[in-house]
Amino acid sequence: MTDITLYELPGCPFCAKVRTKLEELNLEYHIVQVPGARNERTEVEAISGQTGVPVIVDEAHGVEGMAESSDIVAYLEETYGAGA
Repeated sequence: MTDITLYELPGCPFCAKVRTKLEELNLEYHIVQVPGARNERTEVEAISGQTGVPVIVDEAHGVEGMAESSDIVAYLEETYGAGA
């Protein structure tokens, strides 16, 4: 069972950036594909306070609804990568 959940939209380059980092670090994660229409993204909005993606949740480290791909990649590297 994985503690990391990635909320993403297919074809989103920022989401792909986060997926690349997750795979680079060999981390298991669960994907939740959000609807294309922003007004239908109620689940990701409830978690992060906004409708943009990507968003991650990392239950093992108390991260609930981190947004912005650059911030997520830096967090993953610091928490699970060489900086861990």
